[in-house]
Amino acid sequence: MRELGPDEILYIVFAVRWTFLLSLIALVGSFAGGLPIALARTSEFASLRLITKGFVRIFQGTPLLMQLFLAFFVPSLFGWNVSALTAAAIGLSLNGSAFLGEIWRGCIENVPKGQSEAATALGLNYPQRMFLVVLPQAVRIAIPPTIGFLVQLIKGTSLAAIIGFIEVTRAAQEINNMTFRPFAIFGLVGAIYFVICWPLSLYSAHMEKRLLAGA
Repeated sequence: MRELGPDEILYIVFAVRWTFLLSLIALVGSFAGGLPIALARTSEFASLRLITKGFVRIFQGTPLLMQLFLAFFVPSLFGWNVSALTAAAIGLSLNGSAFLGEIWRGCIENVPKGQSEAATALGLNYPQRMFLVVLPQAVRIAIPPTIGFLVQLIKGTSLAAIIGFIEVTRAAQEINNMTFRPFAIFGLVGAIYFVICWPLSLYSAHMEKRLLAGA
């Protein structure tokens, strides 16, 4: 049995960079997918609302772990080999798009309808009303829940360990298999996630208070 020493601890700590990389890629993917979903969910076209509602229901109603499995194994059925990073990024991005799209939909609908009605009275069409009037106000409302979503996304990257992507959790599993010190190892992992996520949670709460104070 191998001893738990500084090299093993540093291996886990340095794996944080892969957690950050996956979180960043998935966040960009979630933003890219979430905005069109939010716009479609609040559009004037019933077909767009129905399609995106189905997408959201599927990804919100099934486990993220299963989605990561499918993102990793389904491409191989068509002869495509994807890396664990690519599969994890795709799975997290699709899942994040569904959740972030719903968050932003709620923020858009939270903008007083009088704003859109006033823009209509000024002769603005739907895209102009949305991008010039509604979205700028919705962005301010969306900041706290979006930061809260980022916290969940970072923690969700730990599930990428199941498909072999070596981030913090996977690195800890490898070291634990060699040292059999689960309490110390996964205690360290918990501390790492806490150090990353707690400041973001505090900032989200701070921004929410500022938003309420300015309402």
